[in-house]
Amino acid sequence: MNILIADDHDLLRDTLVMFLKEEGSIETVTASDLDGALNKVNSEGPFDLIILDYGMPGMSGLTGLKKALTHDVEQRVALMSGIANRSVAEEALAIGAAGFIPKTLSAKSFVNAVRFMAMGEQYAPIDFMTAEDEAAAPNPLAEKLSRRELQVLEGLSKGKSNKEIARDLDLQEPTIKLHVKTLYRKIGAGNRTQAALIAKDEGLF
Repeated sequence: MNILIADDHDLLRDTLVMFLKEEGSIETVTASDLDGALNKVNSEGPFDLIILDYGMPGMSGLTGLKKALTHDVEQRVALMSGIANRSVAEEALAIGAAGFIPKTLSAKSFVNAVRFMAMGEQYAPIDFMTAEDEAAAPNPLAEKLSRRELQVLEGLSKGKSNKEIARDLDLQEPTIKLHVKTLYRKIGAGNRTQAALIAKDEGLF
């Protein structure tokens, strides 16, 4: 079984690769952004399954998933995220994703999900897909911010500069500065480090 994992968090990506390699029969290839993943599809594919991180550079939400699905219609593509909610997961499945993988999955569940999707099935964990109906409690910090401000905050949480965030989101640097200033005010942060810490404490990234 040949799997492509694309995620811009090096530690998480390496951990997932380790989980799969321990199975013995699963080979992995990695990328850190959408363009890199699609290049790997061209040069090293086909893959039994492609796993894309929802928030990595190039994705622009579900736009990146759609791009990957149309890039090679024979490839099975799954979405993985630590921040996307159930509605995002449902839409991803509706447009043809092989599955949705929350980053909270245990190692065993992750490996089982990969095998399940690689065999042609569609996967989404029951507890995740029903949790919001029971709790109906979205993250209060995320509720204060627009989708774009959340993307900028995620960039800050990764230690990226305004210039890097602007490049990732295909925006101008002055626009990012404006978003940074606005989100500081909304979450009560005084600087980039404080904003990143607040986001981490709230479990956003």
